[in-house]
Amino acid sequence: VDFCGRGELAERQQKLAQLMSRLQKISEEYNVAVLITNQMTADPGATITFQADPKKPIGGHILAHASTTRVQLRKGRGEIRIAKIYDSPELPEDEAQFAITSDGITDVKE
Repeated sequence: VDFCGRGELAERQQKLAQLMSRLQKISEEYNVAVLITNQMTADPGATITFQADPKKPIGGHILAHASTTRVQLRKGRGEIRIAKIYDSPELPEDEAQFAITSDGITDVKE
C-alpha cells in the first residue's frame, strides 16, 4: 500500500505498528532475530537545532520503540563502510569499520 502525504500519516503509523507487532511475535515464538532496514531522510529542523547529522530514520517513534538495537550503516572513504550502534539497551554507542569485498565482509586493514 502506498501512502501519500500527511493526511494518511495516522493510518500509515497504525499499519506500521501492526507489522512491527507481528514481527515481534514471530521473533519470540521462533527465537529468531529480525532485521529491519529503513530509509533515512533529511531533517530540515536539524540545522536549526545544530544536530551533528541532519538525517533521521523514516518510521518515527513506532519503528524506534519496536527496535531493540539500532545500527546505522554509512559509507566511509573508498571501500570502507561504517556500522554505528546508536541505540541499544545493552551495548554502548560505538562504531566499527568494515569492507565488502569479493571475499565477503572483511575487517579494514589499518
